[in-house]
Amino acid sequence: MSSYIRPIDLIDALAALAESDLTVLAGATDYYPAQVGRVANHDILDLSGVEALTGIERHDEHWRIGAMATWRDLVDADLPPCFDGLKQAALQVGGPQIQNTATIAGNLCNASPAADGVPPLLCLDAEVEIQDRAGSRVLPLTEFIQGNRRTALQPDQLVTAILVPTALEQGCTGFMKLGARSSLVISIVMVSGLLRWDDQGRVHRANLSVGACSEVAQRLPALEAELVGRTDLHDVVRPEHFSHLSPLEDHRGTASYRLDAAATMIQRMLEDLSS
Repeated sequence: MSSYIRPIDLIDALAALAESDLTVLAGATDYYPAQVGRVANHDILDLSGVEALTGIERHDEHWRIGAMATWRDLVDADLPPCFDGLKQAALQVGGPQIQNTATIAGNLCNASPAADGVPPLLCLDAEVEIQDRAGSRVLPLTEFIQGNRRTALQPDQLVTAILVPTALEQGCTGFMKLGARSSLVISIVMVSGLLRWDDQGRVHRANLSVGACSEVAQRLPALEAELVGRTDLHDVVRPEHFSHLSPLEDHRGTASYRLDAAATMIQRMLEDLSS
């Protein structure tokens, strides 16, 4: 018979995970649809009772988003401008029922190439806090997600928080998503961006990312470097800025379509953020 464990203390959750092969549930919005037509025989570790994993708080050097914070928690939180793009992504994660239940950390652990939260968090230089019984460590998001449905998380470890540096608080951010319809849709292409300006109106920092165009969402380092020092961001995007991407070919779109859409969307985003 399958077991179901719902601890209220993080220490107990980590102990259970270290001693048994458990399927970890946060919001469970991906887990239950995947069980349709199957016999549910997993031993479950339900984290919904662990209060230490909730909340969104500001610390001296970073904002801490608890692993059990939902997309609705993020939307409702009083956060600085740099989170605007992530909030825009939050409002496109399924419908309201999903947003009320699905967690931001769960979106990262699921590690889908089309995960809506990854591009804006990449632009926020997000880090992932991981913990096991021996202690905790922090990994850049770029190292945490290692491929399609693959992360750096070990079987006895939990994600406990997502960290965003306070140094980016005044960044201007955005998010755009292309799908077959306006909502409740898996992304064909996603783009996100963060811009910061100096006192002369020149770009001081540019963080740009593209999702659903590679196995893992990617930053655009060549374009980011080219934007620094510029005041006019019209007609700056070129195909070579996306040459390191490797888009999928599937029923949602061809590789060439995805690349063309990504370039168009990044250009539109730059113009929106600079207006």
